[in-house]
Amino acid sequence: MDISALKSILDYQFLGNSVLAYLIFLATFIVSVIVLHIIKNIVIAKIKKITEKTKNSLDDFILGLCEKIIMPLLYFGAFYFSISQLSMADALKHFLSSLFIIVMASVIARLASAIVIFFLKNTWLKDQFATASGAGKSVTLFNIVRLVFWGAALVFILDNLGFNIAAVIAGLGIGGVAVALAAQTILGDLFNYFVIFFDKPFEEGDFIITGEFMGVIENIGIKTTRVRSLGGEQLVFSNSDLASSRIRNYKRMEKRRVLFLLGVTYQTSLQQLKKIPGIIKDIVANVKDTVFDRAHFKEYGDFNLVIEIVYFVLSSDYNKYMDIQQEINFAIKEAFEKESIEFAYPTQTLFVEKANI
Repeated sequence: MDISALKSILDYQFLGNSVLAYLIFLATFIVSVIVLHIIKNIVIAKIKKITEKTKNSLDDFILGLCEKIIMPLLYFGAFYFSISQLSMADALKHFLSSLFIIVMASVIARLASAIVIFFLKNTWLKDQFATASGAGKSVTLFNIVRLVFWGAALVFILDNLGFNIAAVIAGLGIGGVAVALAAQTILGDLFNYFVIFFDKPFEEGDFIITGEFMGVIENIGIKTTRVRSLGGEQLVFSNSDLASSRIRNYKRMEKRRVLFLLGVTYQTSLQQLKKIPGIIKDIVANVKDTVFDRAHFKEYGDFNLVIEIVYFVLSSDYNKYMDIQQEINFAIKEAFEKESIEFAYPTQTLFVEKANI
């Protein structure tokens, strides 16, 4: 075949493009795919082996983005760049342009949501994944993050495809205001759910007191928080009520300060009275997980001599505190019996004066 015949074949027009243009498109696409294939199976594969040996999760995350998001985008980009060199009908050009916008917006939404979720997992919500319930609540937040980015991507796509987004957004804005006014209580509880989620004033399993109610947190929901009271019944609070209340969280108490009073009779001698603080100090000091603070003869009561004792229990467990207090009470009772020190109880002494007749 001579050069003129080959040239005539290459110059042959089909659907507005020469055979040479189709060959250039095909060669460009094939070369691009081969290069990307080499990058994926050689370069990225070697980097992956290196990142598997590191303890840092950031490099694994970046590599995962490259494999799952960036590489598919590059394959599509190679196809789009190659075919854009051909002459096409306006309808086909518009279709390819629209497809490019859709793919780019989707990739950006997926990439942005993945980055935000990764940093949420490794910063604010790192402790949440220690428990199954915390991980479940985090998934709800992640879905909301994805919804926000994909919603923004959808608006961008529709706007670039020629739809009148301004009118739609205005309508949604008016409707959103109406819905917000009608459901402001529900939205307030939802907002306070995220306040509780991020600020963490309490968590499931914590023992709390709010107002006249007390109990263990069973579940923190989107609208309500459920508390199991000491009596066994379930208390249901709206998240807004708890977020605006003063809460005493005993689960996070590092140590419990205990103050209690003893009363001994007025017949107790001064020598016995002076022994009492030392007796109590020795008793408390010998009980495990306690720190003695003080014991003093505080005051003269109506029917007793009042002794005030303060010590610390090195635990937030209420049952453990009661076990320790019981052990101390037994030991005090035993020590007082040995020293013949009598506990006081309410009594009255009547003095009757005999009148002279």
